Amino acid sequence: MSVPGYADIVNGPLAQYLKISATIGGDVAEHSHLVRDAFNAQLQYIQLASTSSQPSENDVVAFLRPTSDKISAIQSYREKHRSSTLFNHLSAISESIPALGWVAVAPAPAPYVKEMNDAGQFYTNRVLKEWKEKDKKHVEWVKAWIQTLNELQAFVKQNHTTGLVWAGKYEAHALAERCLLSLRCQSDRREITLVRPQPQQRRECRHRRRPAALPHPPALDLNAGGAGDASLDRSALFAEINKGQDITKGLKKVTDEMQTHKNPTLRQGPAPFKPTVQKSVTSFRPATQTDKPPSFVKDGKKWLIEYQKGNQGLVVENAEMNNVVYLFKCENSTVTVKGKINSITLDSCKKTSVVFDALVSSVEFINCQSVQMQVMGKVPTISIDKTDGCQVYLSKDSLDVSIISSKSSEMNVLIPKGDGDYTEIPIPEQFKTTIKDNKSLFTEIVENKG
Repeated sequence: MSVPGYADIVNGPLAQYLKISATIGGDVAEHSHLVRDAFNAQLQYIQLASTSSQPSENDVVAFLRPTSDKISAIQSYREKHRSSTLFNHLSAISESIPALGWVAVAPAPAPYVKEMNDAGQFYTNRVLKEWKEKDKKHVEWVKAWIQTLNELQAFVKQNHTTGLVWAGKYEAHALAERCLLSLRCQSDRREITLVRPQPQQRRECRHRRRPAALPHPPALDLNAGGAGDASLDRSALFAEINKGQDITKGLKKVTDEMQTHKNPTLRQGPAPFKPTVQKSVTSFRPATQTDKPPSFVKDGKKWLIEYQKGNQGLVVENAEMNNVVYLFKCENSTVTVKGKINSITLDSCKKTSVVFDALVSSVEFINCQSVQMQVMGKVPTISIDKTDGCQVYLSKDSLDVSIISSKSSEMNVLIPKGDGDYTEIPIPEQFKTTIKDNKSLFTEIVENKG
């Protein structure tokens, strides 16, 4: 079912995406032709896997080259058309098309497809924001592309849960299962018949002389057998209740010596237990952790850099696109991140700098003092929260960045001039709010002439 399932994606949501792309025209239409070729190349690869045993690693690289070349062509087209009015469309596809790389991912390729789908969401949201009021076909274009990746994720999860399945792998598994079944049946020295397995069921043996497994106990019938016992129990209960005052004859009488208000000695005893009241911890990390030794570890997809002091040579290398870098309580340190990753977060850092190539989502500064960042490529969003002193050095590719700041001061953005120098522009910190038309608020920036 693997090949027909993938063909359904090509002939379904992908065909709808191609149709709408042709209607939009221009760069989107030309870009969609490369997308179509990439999916067709992967379909041929899946057809090969459905009829062949798994080849050597070198052969796998050769077989994957057509798909890889198409993905590179899609991304190169975006880079060559950065001035296009439909640049957000091209970026949405370029950021998420690596989802076709699931064929080389194991043991969980389906989550990888979702991560690549999420990577393009920043640009699909931009397309929706720009075109939802002007032209609805762009909205339908976004829906068709997202549905294509969603169905690709469902296809991978259903047919290739732990990685691409090759035909030889299934045949070897089936042969081993048949051999094991034969050995079990021969041990009984009885004639058997094999029952053909249904989907998601195991093979089982049916012996003519006795069953292969113990029969299940019969289901409980509430209208027979036990019902009579239940009625007897209820009759006994009502008989006890109908005794009237005689029902208390079996109870022991409480004498004066047993009553605490008549026997003061019974009131003496240990003091009642008072639980210790602990103060609630409002911070995510307690203050007692400030003296911990420095650490630089990778935990799954997260790079944890904590308690570094005076270290200017911290480097994150060989990071993948779905990785995140998290800095906590670092002082007088510099971190360099090589390659494109998902996001970077600086939490409670002081006099710390971070230099990185490119990000899929954002870089965040939280509870920091005197920090700096420099991006060499692309960063979509910069978030500054409860931070005093933040220098943001942008590249020419990141001039469309969105900067979100709150409860922060001394923030400056440095824009490249082109001659190696920068233009420094402060981010506003003071605002003036007035009531407009007695029903809404109007907020404007208050410039400090100093």
